Amino acid sequence: MRKYEAMFIFLSSEEEKRVQVLERFKGIIEAGGTVKSVDEWGTRKLAYLIDDIGEGYYVLIHFEGTPEIVKELDRVARISDSIMRHMIIREDE
Repeated sequence: MRKYEAMFIFLSSEEEKRVQVLERFKGIIEAGGTVKSVDEWGTRKLAYLIDDIGEGYYVLIHFEGTPEIVKELDRVARISDSIMRHMIIREDE
């Protein structure tokens, strides 16, 4: 299994949806891999406005998994209304 790092920026005003989506991400990862850590950075000011929104809630997830897990996380993040931006990268060995 490969090591990955995923950063998600949620809308800071939607706490219930954030918790639900975060649990869904954990479930997707744990179906075929392992979650190493979930680091919630909290609400931070964005470098630039996204759809007239100036701040977001940052969450960093370190996990091990397969490329299929990454594809599913990316798909779910794209269709989720509570996520403004996301990035998933493979960590060096």
